[in-house]
Amino acid sequence: MAAQVKMRTLLLVILFLCGARSRAKSRPNFVLFMADDLGIGDPGCYGNKTLRTPNIDRLASEGVKLTQHLAASPLCTPSRAAFLTGRYPIRSGMASQSQVGVFLFSASSGGLPRSEITFAKLLKTEGYSTALIGKWHLGTSCHNRTDFCHHPLSHGFDYFHGLPVTNLRDCKPGDGTVFTAAFQLLVFSPLQVIGITLLTLAVLKYLGLLRVPPAAFFCLLFLAALILVLLLAFLHYFRPLNCFLMRDHDISQQPMSYDNLTQRLTADAAQFLQRNAETPFLLVLSYLQVHTALFSSEDFAGKSKHGAYGDAAEEMDWSVGQILDVLDELKLANNTLVYFSSDQGAHVEEMSIRGEVHGGSNGIYKGGKANNWEGGIRVPGVLRWPGVIQAGLEIDEPTSNMDIFPTVAKLAGAPLPEDRIIDGRDLMPLLRGESQHSDHEFLFHYCNFYLNAVRWHPRNSTSIWKAFFFTPNFSPEGANGCFSTHVCFCHGRHVTYHDPPLLFDLSKDPRERNPLTPTSEPQFREILGAMQQAADRHTETLRDVPNQLSLGNIIWKPWLQMCCSSPSLSCQCDREKQDGTGSR
Repeated sequence: MAAQVKMRTLLLVILFLCGARSRAKSRPNFVLFMADDLGIGDPGCYGNKTLRTPNIDRLASEGVKLTQHLAASPLCTPSRAAFLTGRYPIRSGMASQSQVGVFLFSASSGGLPRSEITFAKLLKTEGYSTALIGKWHLGTSCHNRTDFCHHPLSHGFDYFHGLPVTNLRDCKPGDGTVFTAAFQLLVFSPLQVIGITLLTLAVLKYLGLLRVPPAAFFCLLFLAALILVLLLAFLHYFRPLNCFLMRDHDISQQPMSYDNLTQRLTADAAQFLQRNAETPFLLVLSYLQVHTALFSSEDFAGKSKHGAYGDAAEEMDWSVGQILDVLDELKLANNTLVYFSSDQGAHVEEMSIRGEVHGGSNGIYKGGKANNWEGGIRVPGVLRWPGVIQAGLEIDEPTSNMDIFPTVAKLAGAPLPEDRIIDGRDLMPLLRGESQHSDHEFLFHYCNFYLNAVRWHPRNSTSIWKAFFFTPNFSPEGANGCFSTHVCFCHGRHVTYHDPPLLFDLSKDPRERNPLTPTSEPQFREILGAMQQAADRHTETLRDVPNQLSLGNIIWKPWLQMCCSSPSLSCQCDREKQDGTGSR
């Protein structure tokens, strides 16, 4: 009898283990590539004839190409928050009410709230090994430098190796600065005022028209000296304090070196796949390229037809190929859903200090990064899953980067959270050909905190309506961007409001050149009425949440500053060479 009980127990254990193993095998792995500032006109599979992207093109030929794939925001920080959570960034407080729409300092206290649920959190609870390699840009700590409340490891990733903030021109010596306007406002203008005041007081005193005590001259000179000292300190310390690499919670290189950086991160991603080949995994490879400062290794520098931008884009494509090759070598390609996209459109205003074009191509589409014209939000969207997704398929239905959240969750067997609104939609019915119509009837395009435009794809129509409540004021007049301010802003004198809203039919006018009128579109008012009602219903679902990008949350806080060497702010170390690039 005892022997029979033991035998039954053993059989149950074997059946349980076999079932668990079968379930693990039935669930796909996920490799999600996220480029930074790559335009929809850059990859060859989207029409570029001179930029070489054979590996991205290979993904498209072996999978599905989305031709109306949309970023939930035209800026890095809110777009990435939406991608990870499947929710409009305004719902998580990741939408700024000021001109600064992203995090610029590592020692800011804002970031993706711990209460938000990312797809990495869901997959981790389902037994997946999870890693994010590359750019994060969603905050680090809240109250002290070691609480790591916004860090990737607090949002479901088992492993992180990359840049906690973002790649900026200021990170690369000799590549200029993104703070030109701030320097003008906070440094050069005050110095001019002080200089004029000193000269005026000196003349009045010389002419005997005014008695000016020496203390007044001293105070003004001291103030001018203080401003100059603060400027020099900022220029000296910004790079080491903000441009560094981390591995998990530890700084691995400070300041960050661009030498073979893409190759190092790619090698680490490959090692993660190799070490987790026997378990289900999620890899998010979040590229620093092609955001400025542009960089590329010796193998790619000077090799493209598009200067430094093309070199960086082609090296990123090489990296995609390396990861695809590892999946093939491990015989995992057929059980891995691969996704490639960009966090927003190309930054058309990007020029180097030498006048070279450092931004990409948005193809036929108007505008670019930081605005909601199609060039700012219509991004590459390629998915491959051999044997499940039809190869060579092209889908021209509105989809969003928020859709990755419910798609990945459902495929992994993770139930969606029921205590919050998920704005993304499962892509698999479209990708499998089970549905010919997007599940998004309406999509809402935010410029930071402000509802900028509404997109409507009626169920019974081929039309895709897009209505703008306001549009950015391009400068100079006739340009395709806001070149005088480097990016477009979202309110005040920087925009023009439209009443009635500016209406386009993207199915006939994808370049957004010819706004419709009651004369050219008989149902003009009915269409706008339906879109306004949808916007009102959407607005009613929003809740007040702490603004993670408020001035108080984005400013530099010395008590949050991480430094690998000492509290003296010298912050110099290179553990990348010491530790190698091995991931868990």
